Amino acid sequence: MVVSWGVVLRVVVVEAAWSLVVGQVRYSVPEEAKAGTVVGRLAQDLGLEAVDGEGRRLRLVSPGRGVEVSGASGALVVSSRLDREELCGKSAPCALRLEVLVERPLRVFHVELEVTDINDNAPVFRVNEEAFSIAESSLPGSRFPLEGASDADVGANAQLSYTLSPSEYFTLDHQGSNDQSASLALILTKPLDRETVPVHRLVLTASDAGRPSLTGTMELVISVLDANDNAPHYVSVDAESGRVWALQPLDYEEVQVLQFEVRAVDAGDPPLSGNATVQVFVVDENDNAPALLPSSVGGGWGGSSSEVVAKIRAVDADSGYNAWLRYELWEPRGKGPFRVGLYSGEVTTSRALEEADGPRQRLVIVVRDHGEPSLSATATLSVSLVEGGEAAAAAAASGGSSSSSGLRPWSGSEGVSSSGASATNVWLVVAICAVSSVFLLAVVLYGASRWAPRAAVLSGAGPATLVCASEVGSWSYSQRQSRSLCVAEGAGKSDLMVFSPNFPPGCAALGETADIPDHALGIAKS
Repeated sequence: MVVSWGVVLRVVVVEAAWSLVVGQVRYSVPEEAKAGTVVGRLAQDLGLEAVDGEGRRLRLVSPGRGVEVSGASGALVVSSRLDREELCGKSAPCALRLEVLVERPLRVFHVELEVTDINDNAPVFRVNEEAFSIAESSLPGSRFPLEGASDADVGANAQLSYTLSPSEYFTLDHQGSNDQSASLALILTKPLDRETVPVHRLVLTASDAGRPSLTGTMELVISVLDANDNAPHYVSVDAESGRVWALQPLDYEEVQVLQFEVRAVDAGDPPLSGNATVQVFVVDENDNAPALLPSSVGGGWGGSSSEVVAKIRAVDADSGYNAWLRYELWEPRGKGPFRVGLYSGEVTTSRALEEADGPRQRLVIVVRDHGEPSLSATATLSVSLVEGGEAAAAAAASGGSSSSSGLRPWSGSEGVSSSGASATNVWLVVAICAVSSVFLLAVVLYGASRWAPRAAVLSGAGPATLVCASEVGSWSYSQRQSRSLCVAEGAGKSDLMVFSPNFPPGCAALGETADIPDHALGIAKS
């Protein structure tokens, strides 16, 4: 038999390596530990001396599982993110089996690394909102199963408890502590009434037992299914004769048509039946009087014909002819200055206003419908006339057959203020005329004095005015002779120079008088 020495040698080496497997070390590390975290002093725990550790090389047989051996210290450290849920799922405990190879001599050590769970996953419901229906006739105590939440963690971090938002109709029943055996149900505590609350919205909250506790929520939308639990409100059918009776007065404004099913059953064996749909149409009656609305009032207007002063507005809750309204001017009767549109309600002037119409007009307008009997409402409009053909309209509410409305109320102070304003205007006009007259007179006088021709002035003997300066600076006058000076046109641009004559010192004495020659005045014209 021919045996390959290469194969034999390989088998011998493998058997020798497995025979060198000795010892086993256990470590634990929490998931999500940071890279570089020391899991354990592997070289020291394996009993390798420091000298041996430096001279030998420790390495993992299967690297890439989130841990590695530090070559310098021989410690087992975290190299990448450790997620217990990715490594082991729901299995507990989560243990990783590692093989550490030691060279010189060749030996293999088994290392078991347990990744412990932390509370890093919140409870999760399958859906965010769950909708279902419950019959209105369900009895208190009825149970309605619910689907609980799930938590990817294990142990206490996965133990869930549930709470329900406050409700007077429902409570929560939770039995069991884990996802597989837990029983979660909604319990009805009070009869439902679809007519009162048709839809119930509740919030179901799941909390785990971790530290800190994490929560998840789901909204419950419960629709209440209607049940035939309400007796007819409007009509009833006689079981023997089949007559339909009204149980209460019908109001057209609330309901116009009633529709219901009537079933007839005979007494045969087996009994036979038939169904019929009955429609009852409610006929309107004139039971609502016109209701006046806030009316619109026009602004300032002139006193000409066919101008809109105000608009009376009203509505009627009835229909058809019962809601058709017409407007009538009740007061004043005769040939007044105002009229009212029969169907529009617009108050307009029928002719130009005159002083004989008076400063104030009171209009009474009646609004009637076309029902039988006719119902009405009354509005009062007060119109104040001011000077200049302008008018201010105002209306005050007054009683009617059912209701009333009006425009802006008129106050007596308005007339007083109008009279005061007229008097003020008169005095203002008088003052303006007076000031204008005075100004015009001043202008005329100035023009006459400015452009009047000057009379020729001849020189002659007469009393003269001698002006002398005293020693104290005051002026002295001596009337002896007069000299008249006639200046031709354009002399305003010439200089008039007066020279002091050579008088003896006695000139300062006012008591001395003397004849002053003409040349002594020293008057010169340049």
